[in-house]
Parts: sequence; C-alpha cells; structure tokens
Amino acid sequence: MENQKNTPIKSKKRAEKGPNQRLRQRTAILIVLILIIGFGAAIGRLGYLTLVQGNELQEKAVNQQLKDTTIRAKRGTIYDKNGKVLAESASVWQVVLAPANFKNDEQRVAAARGLSEILELDYDNVYEKTKQNSYYVVVKRKIEVEARDKVLELSEQLSKEYNCGNVIQILDDYKRYYPQNDLASCVIGFTGSDEQGLEGIEYQYDSYLSGTPGRIVSAKTSLGTDMPFQYEQSVDSEDGNNVYLTIDETAQSICEKYMKQGIQDYNVLNRGVCIAMDVNTGEIIAMVTVGGYDLNNPYELSEADQKEIEALPEDERSQAESEKLAAMWRNKAVTDTYSPGSVFKICVASMALEENKVNDKSTFSCTGSMTFGKDIIHCHLHSGHGTQNFVQAICNSCNPAFIQIGQLVGMNKFCQYYESFGFREKTGIDLPGETTGKFWDNDMSEVDLAVASFGQNFTITPIQMITACAAVANGGEILQPYVVSKITDSEGNVVKTFEKNVKRQVISKETSDRMNEILAYNTETAGATAGYVAGYKVAGKTGTTEKVDVKDPISVFSEDYIASFCGYAPADDPQIAMLVFFDTPSGSAYYGSQVASPVFINIMSELLPYLEIKTDYKESELQYVDATAGNYIGLSLDKAKEQIKNDGFEVTVKGTGDKVISQIPSVSSKLANGGTIVLYTDEDSREQTVTVPNLVGLSATQVNSVASSYGLNISFKGAVSSGGLSTRQDIAEGTSVSPGSVITVTFSSSSDNSFND
Repeated sequence: MENQKNTPIKSKKRAEKGPNQRLRQRTAILIVLILIIGFGAAIGRLGYLTLVQGNELQEKAVNQQLKDTTIRAKRGTIYDKNGKVLAESASVWQVVLAPANFKNDEQRVAAARGLSEILELDYDNVYEKTKQNSYYVVVKRKIEVEARDKVLELSEQLSKEYNCGNVIQILDDYKRYYPQNDLASCVIGFTGSDEQGLEGIEYQYDSYLSGTPGRIVSAKTSLGTDMPFQYEQSVDSEDGNNVYLTIDETAQSICEKYMKQGIQDYNVLNRGVCIAMDVNTGEIIAMVTVGGYDLNNPYELSEADQKEIEALPEDERSQAESEKLAAMWRNKAVTDTYSPGSVFKICVASMALEENKVNDKSTFSCTGSMTFGKDIIHCHLHSGHGTQNFVQAICNSCNPAFIQIGQLVGMNKFCQYYESFGFREKTGIDLPGETTGKFWDNDMSEVDLAVASFGQNFTITPIQMITACAAVANGGEILQPYVVSKITDSEGNVVKTFEKNVKRQVISKETSDRMNEILAYNTETAGATAGYVAGYKVAGKTGTTEKVDVKDPISVFSEDYIASFCGYAPADDPQIAMLVFFDTPSGSAYYGSQVASPVFINIMSELLPYLEIKTDYKESELQYVDATAGNYIGLSLDKAKEQIKNDGFEVTVKGTGDKVISQIPSVSSKLANGGTIVLYTDEDSREQTVTVPNLVGLSATQVNSVASSYGLNISFKGAVSSGGLSTRQDIAEGTSVSPGSVITVTFSSSSDNSFND
C-alpha cells in the first residue's frame, strides 16, 4: 500500500520539473544565441575595421598624433652656356600661425594687428585666421628679409607683453628671380606661386629643376597640443638640378638689341623673330621673340594692352586678358607658322643641284610672268630678267626661273625633299609648344608646285627654316636643334648631357659646298640688300612673303608682308646660321632686303667678332673698321701724342697744360680706324661742347667728312663699304656732346629699288 501511495507522488514531481527544465533550456539557448550574435557582430566589426578600414584608420591615427610640416626644396638654377645666371631661387620666408595656442582674444587682436601692419594684409582677414583651431595656418608666403625681421620682433613682443609664445613661425621658402628681367623670356619661361614651371625651359625641365621637398614630423596629442615628451624627425629636402643652356647671354643681348631697334624702325605690328644656330652641332646660341615680357612680372601686360582690355565690356575682359597673356608668353620661333617666301629658294636650288637637274650652264627665261591656265604668276621685276643662268637666277631671286627649276625637280621629288629637309615634322627642339605647318598631301597641282617653288602657299615654323638652312651650310646634315647642353646636381655633378644628333643626310657635301659658293656670291654682288658684312664671307638669301586672306587666328592682319633674311657665315667654313624675320612691317619699307637684311648685318657685324670668328677685310673695308682707344690719361703730352700715333689715331689737344687729365673717346671705346683722340690738359678745356649734326641719308664718305668738321668720331655699322646710305645715328641731331665723342652710324641699302626678294 505504501508503494502504491508513493508512486503518484513521484510522477507529480517529474511533471513539476518538466516545464522548468524546458525554460532553462530555452534560456540557455537564447543566451548562447545572444552570445553568438553579439560576439559574431563584434568579431565581424573588428574584421571590417581591421581588414577593410585598417589603412584609413591607421592614417587618421597617425595624422592625429603627428604634426607634418613640409620643407620646400630649392629650385635649380638656369645658366647660360658660359655659366651666367639666368634664373635662380633666392631665399625668402613664409609666416605661419598656430592659432590653437592663443589663450584669449586680447592675444589674437595683438597678433592680427601686428601681422597685418607688417605684411600689409587686411586686418579682418588675419584676425579670422587667429580664431581657427589649428596649429598650421599660412599667413603669407615669400616675404623678404626686412619683413621677416619685423615678424620675429613681433613674436618676441607677443611673448613678453601678452604671454603667448610659440604662436608665430617663420619657415624657409624660395622665390624665383630672373636677374636679366626680360632677356630670352620666351625661352626661359617662368614659374607659378608654387614654384612649378609654367612656360619655356622652366616648364620643359620642371621635373629636373623642382627638387624633392623635405618634412619635419613631430608628435602631438589628440587635442593638437605638444606631447609631454620630445619627439621630432626631419627629412631634408633635396635641391633641384641645375640646367645649362646653349644660349649665350651676350649673343642673345646683341640679337635682342638690334631686333628691338628693327621693330621700332620699321613699325612692325606683329613681333619679330631671330634665331642663331651653330650649324655643326644644332645648338641654339640665341633665340629672340621681340615683344617678350618681364620674367619677374609675367602677368603684367603692356599699357596699350591694358587700355584695350579696359575699353571692353566687363564680362569680356577676363577672356581678353587671358588671350593677351597667352600671346605675350608665346615663343613665336617654335609655335607660329609662316610662308618662308624666297628664303625657301635655298632649299629648292639644293634639290635641283642634288638631283643633277641643273648646273652652272643651265639657263632660264623670264619675261616677267608665267601663265597657268587662268592663273598668272609675276616676277618681282615686272619687265623680266630675260635669259639667265642658274647662279643669276638665284641672285636675281627670279620667281619664273624657280618655277622652271621646280618643274625640273618634279612633283614627287620636290615633296620627298620637302619632307627630308624636315618641314613635315617637328624638329624636336626641347621647348614646349612646337607646331608644324601645312603642305599639300596628295592633291598638289601644277600651280601648287609653281608657287611652292618660290616659297608661297604653304607654312613652316622659323625653327624648321633655320634647321634646313643649317643643313645646306654644314654639308647636308639635318640636325636636331636644342637649347639645353647639360644638367647638373646641386654639387655640380653632371646628371645628363645633350649632344649633336644627326637625323639624316638630305644633300651631299658637294651640293652643300656649291650652294655655299653661290650664296656667298649672291651676298657679295648684292651687298647691303643680301646681308653683306664687312670682313666676312656671308652666304644668304632674302625673303618677302605676302600675307593674303590669312585664316590663322593667331594673326589679325591680312594683305600684309613678312620680311625675312636667312644666312650663315663664314661661307667657306660655316659656323653660325641666322634667321631674321619681321611679321607685318607697316612703314614705307617691307621687303626682306630693306627690313630684315640690315638687321641681319647689324647683328652679324657685332656677333661674329664676339664669337672670335676670323676676319678677312678687303682693302676698301679697312677704313671703316673700328679700333679701340688706349689709355692716355696721366701721360705727358709728348708721350701721349707718340702713343696715339702708334695706335693709328689722330690727336687734338685741348688746354694749355703739359699732362693729360682726361680723354675723349674714353678708354676702350670703339671708333673708326684713323679717328681722332681729343686730349684735355686742364679743367677749363673740359667744358667745351659741340652740337651733333644730322648724319642720316649720307654715304660713308659724307658722314666722315661732316663728323670731322664738327670734331666728332664715327663708328660705322651695317652696309658701309657696299655703297649703303646712313639710316640711323645713336646720338640725336642737336645734342650737345664733348669734342671727340663717338657717334654710331648705321648704314643700309643705298636704293629702295635694289631688292632681290
């Protein structure tokens, strides 16, 4: 009975335990699920942060903990071929604020007031910078020594009077500086505010010049304040490499001087170009685009351009300013195209000789024009040259004769030589913006060949023309022109060199030698109109291109001319080739023989002696050659007279003393052989003056006679011995000068009608 009574009781206990057990099981399962989901989410998030965002978070942590300051690298220097500085980076400084270090507004006001006064900045703008929660805010870059010293004084004052030290920092910086201002501006180029090259060599060789910036890394707290321990690491900046140009500063100055004079004399509207090239290497000795700009102020337009922009509606001014600046910066020698005109006859004559289509006995007939269907092509001599041989055709620059020469060469060969001379491709010169011209593809007609034979209706660049001319001179080699000779590091070690690069042989040496003889004969017989330079054998050719219906947006002129001259010297051993051209001369003269040839003569007359190229004067030229005045000051009168006679000069004595106290011309002055040295022996005699007469429009003999009668000396320039007339004097008529003063007189062609373009 007892067993029977106990059995139900056990069953009841089991029944009571069943629901509790299930509850506990469910609770356990729920807890396990929560743990799995919770830890899984945490592990997933941790994996995401580690694997996906790890690099980003690490970078943010480093940025939060470290202060990174950039140290500017010094940009490399640009030198001319002789080591003269053309562009350099001078030390300047930048002012940086740490506004998070200010404790109150009184400190901010004092700092803002002081900095705005010293740096000539707006006070409100500077004050706003003092309120930023930062430790690095640039206030002003590129300040000079005087401003730097005043800022340092202000920093000390703030520390003493306002108890706020470490709020102003002075960091090293650099400013690009161009000692020669506008010399070779379109070649050198300039940099922007960040010292990045924007034009010219500065742009082309920016990767070499720019260098590598350094860094200063220091530790800071999450709030940006200094750590309780000292931590700082620095990586020094690496200065940029130095670039040495093939440009010769003195040669460049000579070319720029006479090109600027030519622009003024002939009222040239659309700038001018001069390129001087070593025909044996391809080095560019000088490259001038007249109407350049001040490299130290590259965004400053001329007054005329500024007035033109101000006259426009306000919404058009910004675009007009951009266009004016782009035009001012453009290097016309490599970026602009033009029709070469008769200068191109150098290449056509070379083609014909090379293909044995002509010789010295070949004859050509000129009646003054040639007809092609409805088209009539005229010679510059409308009456015609009659029958002429090959050499005469070149000297006469006869268009009908060259049409016939082009026909002998033939269309296919003509196009092949055009390409071989390099006119269909860029020369590869190491300057930015080089372009190529336009020529016929496969649609060249008989008329096209005719006009192309004397350099019309197609376009090339000036650098292509001088490269082709150099090939005619140097034995037939097409060279790659270049303006950088070497690159060195900051220690002077050579990083890279640039040397002669022969691209191909376009004509034989025999053809080249014969062309040198013919072109030298052309210059000798034509004289001033064809680049004749006393004391040197010069080979060359003039060119006059008519600009009709110009569609090129770069030019705004139509029915105007380009006057050019291309030549080289010495003709019997060519060294230097030069192209001179003026775009749109608007004065009374526009032919190449009238405009470009005299400028070529003036440049070469000064450039060739500078380059120490040997002279070979004729007897008739010696009287016009300059000599150098010696130093006679301090000598006794008798001794000075003796020495002057030995130097080849005449002497005039002023005063009653027996010792020379001064002389005119001064020591080392240039004056014509046989000129007069005036010696002064007392103070009273030095007060005497004479009035400069008019010396323009006269022959050399007349100029000498008039100057002598006034007690003045002459320095002859240009086409003197070839019968030229004086066209300019450097000291104006009516000016009072001392007796014996030297007047430089320039001579050009004696006849406006004696041109062979």
